[in-house]
Amino acid sequence: MMQVMSQPLPMSLPRTPIFPLQSVLFPDGYLQLQIFEPRYLDMVARCHKAGQPFGVVSLLEGGEVRRLDPQADGAFVRERFNEVGTLAHIESLESVQAGLLHLRCRGGQRFRLSRSHCLPHGLWMGEGELLDDDAAVAVPKDLQPAAELLRTLLHNLEQGAAAADLPLQPPYHWGDCAWLSNRWSELLPLPPDARQRLMQLDNPLLRLELVADQLDQLHIRPV
Repeated sequence: MMQVMSQPLPMSLPRTPIFPLQSVLFPDGYLQLQIFEPRYLDMVARCHKAGQPFGVVSLLEGGEVRRLDPQADGAFVRERFNEVGTLAHIESLESVQAGLLHLRCRGGQRFRLSRSHCLPHGLWMGEGELLDDDAAVAVPKDLQPAAELLRTLLHNLEQGAAAADLPLQPPYHWGDCAWLSNRWSELLPLPPDARQRLMQLDNPLLRLELVADQLDQLHIRPV
């Protein structure tokens, strides 16, 4: 009798707080935030205490700070965001003063929302599925210049900034297509929709090839 191999089912994303931002968070990327809105102060404190991540999604409409809509009596400006985002794991939390937190997070697993709703005080909650991590794919020889360029950029940045403030943080995986393409996707001057498309790509080699195309278009090459 022939045995049918079943595909692994995606893991579910339980009810999770969602933080819509103007930026795109990539797996293993670093995110620094200043938190002052009441809807996020409580959320961050709860996530930090429980050791749980929150979801970061890229805004399509609305702003990061909740504001009243001048065209609608008593209503807030509409917030709309992409359904694919990345979990943010809190690595450090500093209370600067009453009502102000400095937050440092690292990007974790990507997810796709199937439903989301806004609580009365403005915090979004979402549910859906966790997406598979990128496969480990070695950087091919023809794309090695992208790794060399990033090494050079990091070396130059290290000359004038504190290590904790650098956009690239260890561990470094220079030979991995996913890590290399993600770091370039964060650094290149791309519009938000282009950055979002790169983050959503399931093929890390294709993502790196697209990044290499961008580097060529910008005439960024090894010296």
